[in-house]
Amino acid sequence: MKILRTKLLLTAAVCGVLYLPADLNAQTSAQQFTVVPVTAENGAYSIEPALPEDGKVAAGTVLTLKATPAADYALDAIYYTVKGGMWGTTNHESFSPKMKITVNSDMKVGATFVPKSLVNGIDETHDVVYAKPGIKPLKYDVYAPKGAKNLPCIVIIHGGGWSSNNEDIMRGLARELVKGGRYVVFSIDYRWINKLDGDAQPVYMHNLIEDVFGAIAHIQQNAAKYGADGSRMGVTGDSAGGHLAEAAATLSPMIGDQGFGLTDSIYNYMPSYLPKGKTVAAVRTQIVNAIKAVAPSYGVSEAADFAGLIQQKDKGYWDAISPARHVPNTDERQLPHFLVRGTKDPIVSNAMVQRYADALNSAGQKAEYIQVEGAGHAFFDWKPDATTRATFHQYGVPYAAKMLSFFDSVFYKK
Repeated sequence: MKILRTKLLLTAAVCGVLYLPADLNAQTSAQQFTVVPVTAENGAYSIEPALPEDGKVAAGTVLTLKATPAADYALDAIYYTVKGGMWGTTNHESFSPKMKITVNSDMKVGATFVPKSLVNGIDETHDVVYAKPGIKPLKYDVYAPKGAKNLPCIVIIHGGGWSSNNEDIMRGLARELVKGGRYVVFSIDYRWINKLDGDAQPVYMHNLIEDVFGAIAHIQQNAAKYGADGSRMGVTGDSAGGHLAEAAATLSPMIGDQGFGLTDSIYNYMPSYLPKGKTVAAVRTQIVNAIKAVAPSYGVSEAADFAGLIQQKDKGYWDAISPARHVPNTDERQLPHFLVRGTKDPIVSNAMVQRYADALNSAGQKAEYIQVEGAGHAFFDWKPDATTRATFHQYGVPYAAKMLSFFDSVFYKK
């Protein structure tokens, strides 16, 4: 029974839900878990029912958290954090002032707040579903300057080892890129690799790239609703999202309907969303022509750099998912790049990023590569914990400003 229960809990942790047979529910109901409230800054939150002094709460208890920002501040998110996931913990967040949480494990709960000046000029639209190729609905969030009209798009693709996180983790960067009112920013999600979303059939690396193309196709179809011009687009992403941003730019000419590796030497990406009435060829042309600037952060560009996640072992497949193998010459298409990596990054080495920069330079593409002194990995992430937010303020904010200047040099060049 203990082994069965462990497997069910692991499955629940991946899928984000908890379903237990009746006998296990009875066993669980007698359990207690520790709920730790995190002290809030620049606002306050309440918990109902109130937590006991020792924080021990019966399994299945529903807690209601209500958040109130201080003067001159706005709610960022209400959240709870549990152990699990690729990085040791997983955050679940809500952007409304009230959140209900069912206690089924030890957890931390809290609320974060940001200055009103950071968000007052932004219209935020959360959880736009663009496709559902598997169990998980695929979504994106939109950050548009108030009164936006016909502005270029920036698409952000989150990191997390192709196996964790969602679009919420990029909201800090999104807010920075909206500053100045020159862009509408779309932060997108995609499927996790293998069976980590709970799908019966494995999800492969090329499927994640197809999700990115599907998101872009959906954004282009609906861009005008948010004051954006879908024909002018920059892409960025960090870590795994850096790879996917590179892929969006360099592999888009491979969009097609002849299958991916089903026939020898043919690798076509089929977007997970296609607008009604549009052919795959039309979507390919639209995406290829739209992407005009690329800003991958501490990303990898060769399949060999993430071989452990790839079930396929044939060279053709590896080449097809490696952006460095498909950089176009400038006389074919111009793709200026802005690359950053922290000098203390323990995951993505300088050699990995330099390899892609070299491929860009060899093709005549403009590529600016900055190594951020003292920074580690994932400094563009935004999470509820104080350490991640402090890192973002130290490194993410100033280098987001440099990224914004790069995009301006492409879309607003004089």
